[in-house]
Amino acid sequence: MKNAEVASRRVEAISRGVGMQTQIYVDRALNSEVWDIEGNRYIDFAAGIAVVNTGHRHPKIMAAVHAQLERFTHTCHQVLPYENYIHLAERLNAAVPGEGPKKTIFVTTGAEAVENAIKVARIATGRPAVIAFGGAFHGRTFMGMTLTGKVEPYKKGFGAMMPDVYHVPFPQEVHQVSTEDAMAGITKLFKADLDPARVAAIIFEPVQGEGGFYPAPKSLVVALRKLCDDNGIVLIADEVQTGFARTGTLFAMEAYGVSADLTTMAKGLGGGFPIAAVTGKASLMDAANPGGLGGTYGGNPIGIAAAHAVLDVIEEEQLCARANELGSRLKQRLEGLRAITPEIVDIRGPGFMVAVEFANPANHVPDADFTNRVKNEAQKRGLILLTCGVYGNVVRFLAPITIPDAIFNEAMTILEESVAAARQG
Repeated sequence: MKNAEVASRRVEAISRGVGMQTQIYVDRALNSEVWDIEGNRYIDFAAGIAVVNTGHRHPKIMAAVHAQLERFTHTCHQVLPYENYIHLAERLNAAVPGEGPKKTIFVTTGAEAVENAIKVARIATGRPAVIAFGGAFHGRTFMGMTLTGKVEPYKKGFGAMMPDVYHVPFPQEVHQVSTEDAMAGITKLFKADLDPARVAAIIFEPVQGEGGFYPAPKSLVVALRKLCDDNGIVLIADEVQTGFARTGTLFAMEAYGVSADLTTMAKGLGGGFPIAAVTGKASLMDAANPGGLGGTYGGNPIGIAAAHAVLDVIEEEQLCARANELGSRLKQRLEGLRAITPEIVDIRGPGFMVAVEFANPANHVPDADFTNRVKNEAQKRGLILLTCGVYGNVVRFLAPITIPDAIFNEAMTILEESVAAARQG
């Protein structure tokens, strides 16, 4: 089989609405490497969009899944419960930042986790409104895309969004948007359009993912915490992309000195197997009546087994420290490129959740064309990169944290060659 042959079949069989970053059809993968159906080998700096932080087919995760497959694959926890579901909830309750008793629910996707966090906030407060941020990404369900702060491609053409959702600016230092600007946006909202007594929740990403890998400044998170405390609002941290060692701590919120009331997670939790969760204050999580939360596949036994192994691997292999080490080395290589690449306007991100942003050096306009040239040149040389950002001018680096040094160094050489080639047009 050839990639082009399968791609033509895909056009005939799959909805056009499912976007594609590449036309590379994978045959197998291991740790940080993938091989396509033609036998070509690539270094994976996408990790399934921060899903396989522990690498493709980590032996410990595969062994845990295999052991679970030998016992049972599905009963629906609401019908026939199982102990390892409860144990994983106990582990997350202990690990998620925040004081006091916490409780957890399991669902299947990050969008479901976000939906359920909003449900919890609304029923616990008796309020309807939610505040989110420009540039945010929270999923493709109707509530998820309403919360998402980017029209194309997520909202365009889908009609009216869900009611009582409001957006304010997110701090972006490189674009001269500050914490003060963000908080002024909320103040203006409260003065002109929205009684704070109607607000159930404020939701934010500690590092915006699809929006461009902009880290939330500590000043913003502290200010949001105070605002929520003063007004009885639930603070939700969307850690779907930042969670599970990616930012150099198990959860990104550990770096801020304050905690959210509810935390959503997915992606890296399952190490390649579908599982998502909401963990939060027990008083909030218990507000819904029995049956108000959950789902048929929520906390599927395979995903639960994988998640236990993921947490073990992160601890045993010290992946938080490894993420900080790799991120530091990546930033050093990017800084070396900046000296000879005037298109680079920013290098940012905690741990191994790093991004580089490009703009036209003549007029400082975000340069999506140059960004795509870098991505395409890297792909030609065997390195998979992802772009992101409202303007499409950011390359985000999401390699497995388990990537060996030799392969990481190989990827850095390819990256340098690709940027040089992109500059030559």
